[in-house]
Amino acid sequence: MRDRVFSDPNRQIVDFAFDSEVVAVFPDMIRRSVPGYETMIPVTGLIAANHLGSSGRAHDLGCSLGATTLAILQNNPSEDIQVVGVDNSPDMISQARRVISDNRAVFVEADIRDHEVTGADVVVLNLVLQFIDPDDRLALLTRLYREMAPGGMILLSEKVANSDEKRHRFFDETHLAWKRANGYSDLEVSAKREALENVMRIDTEEAHVKRLKEAGFSEIQQWYRCLNWASFLAIV
Repeated sequence: MRDRVFSDPNRQIVDFAFDSEVVAVFPDMIRRSVPGYETMIPVTGLIAANHLGSSGRAHDLGCSLGATTLAILQNNPSEDIQVVGVDNSPDMISQARRVISDNRAVFVEADIRDHEVTGADVVVLNLVLQFIDPDDRLALLTRLYREMAPGGMILLSEKVANSDEKRHRFFDETHLAWKRANGYSDLEVSAKREALENVMRIDTEEAHVKRLKEAGFSEIQQWYRCLNWASFLAIV
């Protein structure tokens, strides 16, 4: 279904929420909103699947409709792996359970700040930290590090800011132009930006790397970048 959530000029703008209205159009919304998404998710799935081996356990935190969960499963044929998808949106979890029938996947409705990942070989945080209170981000990553299996891998993708204002403005303006090229009107672009203003707070690449180090992770690498969206991996 095509995303028209913010096309009504009379719509009252409130804080963005992953409710049933967004869930209904989410695949189209994210494909037309996140540059490189159609590379980011399959490659995340491939990296995670390879790291799991034949019997590993992954947690897809903030899984939404389970796109990354599915990508992991599609890239690992072993019947002995398990992927746990976690999201605090009941509408997202309900739909993920309907569309992914693989018995190696389990979906849990929970706040990722409360969900344990004890013994996890892989933890994925795709486009999630930006919606977590900044004051909670380091504590979350530190707990994940402590709970994950030795040698475990964390994979995260985020919209990122640039410390250089000129560079930041260039990427931001290019992103907006990319959304318009994907069929969003100026009204839709503006309305969605306003709705996200209080709920999506982004960090620089340097801040992400620094936080991962402070949490205890090592071998930190940025493996992907498209405009103002970046993907990282790190090892326990």
